[in-house]
Amino acid sequence: MKQTKIGNYRWVICALLFFATTINYIDRQILGLLKPTLETEFNWTESDYANIVMVFAGCYALGYLVFGNFIDRIGSKLGYSISIIIWSLAAIAHAFVKTTFGFGAVRAVLGLGEAGNFPAAVKATAEWFPKRERALATGIFNSGTSIGAVAAPILVPWLLGSYGWREAFLITGALGFIWLVFWWLFYEIPSRHKKVSPEEFEYIHSDNDPTVVENVTPIKWTQLLQLRQTWVFITGKLLTDPIWWFFLFWLPSYFATTFSLDLKKPSLHLAIVYTATTFGSIGGGYLSSYLIKKGWAPLKARKTTLLIVAFAVLPIILAKFATDVWVAVAIISVATAAHQAWSANIFTIVSDIFPKRAVSSVVGIGGMAGSIGSTLFPLLVGALLDYYKAAGNIGSGYNILFVICGLAYFTAWLIINLLTKNMKPVEESLRQE
Repeated sequence: MKQTKIGNYRWVICALLFFATTINYIDRQILGLLKPTLETEFNWTESDYANIVMVFAGCYALGYLVFGNFIDRIGSKLGYSISIIIWSLAAIAHAFVKTTFGFGAVRAVLGLGEAGNFPAAVKATAEWFPKRERALATGIFNSGTSIGAVAAPILVPWLLGSYGWREAFLITGALGFIWLVFWWLFYEIPSRHKKVSPEEFEYIHSDNDPTVVENVTPIKWTQLLQLRQTWVFITGKLLTDPIWWFFLFWLPSYFATTFSLDLKKPSLHLAIVYTATTFGSIGGGYLSSYLIKKGWAPLKARKTTLLIVAFAVLPIILAKFATDVWVAVAIISVATAAHQAWSANIFTIVSDIFPKRAVSSVVGIGGMAGSIGSTLFPLLVGALLDYYKAAGNIGSGYNILFVICGLAYFTAWLIINLLTKNMKPVEESLRQE
């Protein structure tokens, strides 16, 4: 009997989400790579830099909340477009800044715009993929955070050396507008897309609602915040997002101060660290998807993968004993890869347990919580590093921070495990209100 071909257009959509996320992280990561140059030109202290990061994180938090509900209302196509236009214009605007305050202002707008990326991408994944493939698809597009972080340490120092820091912002900021052309040419929801075969459409919805829910009023924030399911995602983001932001914004400086890494040249060390995160993102998504295909319940598969990830992060506590740069690279690479595996699964949990009409809103709420944590954590980072730098032992500050990184994921997993015991479906919980 001849097997019917399902079709693979959904993976074209996944590729679009991947490239958008890659650009998102190039635009975000560039500041950390230009930090040594900019702190000399603008006389920044560690606390000045931390404040700029904090402003970005605070506006990113606000943007998550705004875009989460906004995208559920207007759809992923238009919502994603508005998001990338805002953040690309802000990224370009960095080239024209002449003061520290100006950097804070453009980073604020960048944060607002970039916050739309994940609510739109997770919603699009829920629209285009069945549950058995969602974690893998999420892992693939989420690996764009890793590729962006890998590309930036290679691209940005070259642009800096060849042209200057202003041109680096101009060129990287323009990438979003190139992506936007392809987004409008190739994206639409499955029910409206001419290139989706009936077989692929049926497969996409094989373990979900039989039809795509459209023009349905999103669930209110007040209702969502009363659900334990929402707090699963809030916990997963609040306790771990600050760790990832620390990896993004302070790892270049850590390697520069601890191992005298020259950030004016392309960095193989940072490229290896962030390349490892690509394997973590895709591998973490593949593992839970594999368990589901073997018959595991989706939530059990996600939680098991998250527990494995929590164990994988623990060795970063030992980074303080690393006297060789490559040992430090190996330890930190495992931790950053584990974070991305965590991220792929914690995002997918939302689309597993929430109806499509609420996915973007929940991602927005949880993303806001993660960004609030990421807004406050730089205050601790900046204060610790300034204190130990003044004492002539900045390494001790990083050691304390690595211990915090190592314990955050286990703490989050324990709370998530408690919240998900005897958890009811979302629609059933809403009917009981």
